Amino acid sequence: MLTFLGFAMIATFLVLIMMKKMSPIAALVLIPALFCVFAGKGAHLGDYVIEGVGKLAPTAAMLMFAIVYFGVMIDVGLFDPIVRGILRFCKADPMRVVVGTAVLAAIVSLDGDGSTTFMITVSAMYPLYKRLGLSLVVMTGVAATANGVMNTLPWGGPTARAATALKLDVADIFVPMIPALAVGLLFVFVLAYVLGVRERRRVGTLVLPGQAEPEAAEAELVPAAPGTAAAAAPAVAVTSESPSESPSMSTSTSVEGSAGSTASAAGPAGAAPHGNGPAPAPEDGFQGLDPDRPTLRPRLYWFNAGLTVALLTAMIMELLPIPVLFLLGAALALTVNFPHMPDQKARIAAHADNVLNVAGMVFAAAVFTGVLTGTGMVKHMADWLVGAIPEGMGPHMALVTGLLSLPLTYFMSNDGFYFGVLPVLAEAGAAHGVSPLEIARASLVGQALHMSSPLVPAVYVLVGMAKVEFGDHTRFTVKWAALTSLVVLAAGMLFGII
Repeated sequence: MLTFLGFAMIATFLVLIMMKKMSPIAALVLIPALFCVFAGKGAHLGDYVIEGVGKLAPTAAMLMFAIVYFGVMIDVGLFDPIVRGILRFCKADPMRVVVGTAVLAAIVSLDGDGSTTFMITVSAMYPLYKRLGLSLVVMTGVAATANGVMNTLPWGGPTARAATALKLDVADIFVPMIPALAVGLLFVFVLAYVLGVRERRRVGTLVLPGQAEPEAAEAELVPAAPGTAAAAAPAVAVTSESPSESPSMSTSTSVEGSAGSTASAAGPAGAAPHGNGPAPAPEDGFQGLDPDRPTLRPRLYWFNAGLTVALLTAMIMELLPIPVLFLLGAALALTVNFPHMPDQKARIAAHADNVLNVAGMVFAAAVFTGVLTGTGMVKHMADWLVGAIPEGMGPHMALVTGLLSLPLTYFMSNDGFYFGVLPVLAEAGAAHGVSPLEIARASLVGQALHMSSPLVPAVYVLVGMAKVEFGDHTRFTVKWAALTSLVVLAAGMLFGII
């Protein structure tokens, strides 16, 4: 009964949010509450929720202060060189923009924290996607999949959990998996190339006036103020590979992203006016591309860079709990960069929407995970799946583990999978002579899909900052992320690692 209710609850949640019948926050709260009553344990709902909130409260605190910290770093210009480098590489070509997204997400993922990766990637790439009229779900899907592959780093979490659960050495699990993971990351880059070519065919390539070759163009993304002569004339043209595409457009034309919302291509919020017209109305909340914004602190660049490196180093070395590190980092960054109280309040207010949205999602997810765990649904679902494995598959338990890691790490937390299910799979494999190391390595392949799970708090940072509906992101990303995981699994088997 609990097995059926668990699968039914997850299916109901996914269907409703993908059909946009409920918001993610409402679905995360109301659906598990309803199924808790169906399970006959409605009287314990409060206990389940409080327990779930208690477990996720440190994550919510970490995300809140991480958003403030990296928001301030974006405001003061720490990541502007990265943005300029990406723009030089992208040259207003949609294919290069999507590939650049994958590369940036993979590089930033080296810190092992998904929320950090998504904040930096979206902040750098979002204005470019909006200005070129590219699909925002392509950005979120590519970023999440690249981060999922990189999430297998020893300090990323899953590898350490697998080693702890099976009492193995982390290096013995991770180092042999490097070739398979490299193939997976290469596949993500190829996928980004294919999606980028598709976007290029859909929207064309921006070219500056007077330039013959699209590849030679570098579009300027800081708009002229409305009403000026510069704003009246088209700043860029669009060359389309499809006859049905419009041959030209102004940068001030509204474009519609695949998330379903029409957004103006006006500049980022807080952009300084150019000319005598009024400043563009605040819309996006991103200031990464305006070289004249008043929050820039060029004299403090190396201090901010050093502070960020120190923060990430302390995170990797686990000198203090991550929420404490970001709390201290946010306070120090605000104090040094904006010593006056009104400026500090303005910066906090500027990022309040993201903080509230993400924290709200995390605490709503606590209801979902609390009910799943408290009612015993997760345990019954895992036991049913393990029990459904045919006896003849025993010698192939590594392959079975790899395949099961896709749905199980999507529908369960990493803690639930690695500490609850993986030991059972390893024991079943050991009975047929399968090494626990192979089981542990196989358990990592589902991480590309896991990073888009509704139970991963960082994904709400991604979709929230990108202003993408969670259902749209899920519908687009799941198939590509699952394919990436299968590629990693196939590579592992081909190389004899799994």
